[in-house]
Amino acid sequence: MQTEVTRNAEYDALRATIRERGTVRMLLIPFVFTAWAAVAIATAAVITVALSTLVPLLVLVAGFEAAFALYTNVERIGRYLQVFHERDNDGWEHVTMEFGRRFPGGGPDPLFARLFMTAVSVNFLPVTLGGTVIEIGLLAALHFVFIARMRVAQTAARAQRELDFERFRTLSAARTAPGSSTLL
Repeated sequence: MQTEVTRNAEYDALRATIRERGTVRMLLIPFVFTAWAAVAIATAAVITVALSTLVPLLVLVAGFEAAFALYTNVERIGRYLQVFHERDNDGWEHVTMEFGRRFPGGGPDPLFARLFMTAVSVNFLPVTLGGTVIEIGLLAALHFVFIARMRVAQTAARAQRELDFERFRTLSAARTAPGSSTLL
């Protein structure tokens, strides 16, 4: 069984992790868009075919996946804290979850998907200006695959908070059930 000191240390460490990963996510986004712009300009200057848009597209994909992973992990840590540390239902995580339930869509886009979709559209523009029909079709499909991926991630992010909350509650109930072995 954890001591109160250990529980407080864990809580403090996990809150610090949330803060740090949130900060990294905010710094990552301008970095990704700066890198994307630099790579797009560099590839356009060196490679004059429409396929040059693939490299900057990969930068956008990698940046989005990194932002999504940071967001997902921060949310998961928050649900863990909510279930295992905020037993009185009055801590930060409980309040933010209730706020989200009562006022859905009231915050900014946590995945920056609108910005990424705009960048994808801009990234595709050189293809339309100088690509062959085959290049346009192939590159349009690749750009749309990324847009579809972002939509799937947005749907998963919307459902994650409730899903993780229920999963952690199930784990918590299993830990405290009479005759059960400790899972964590």
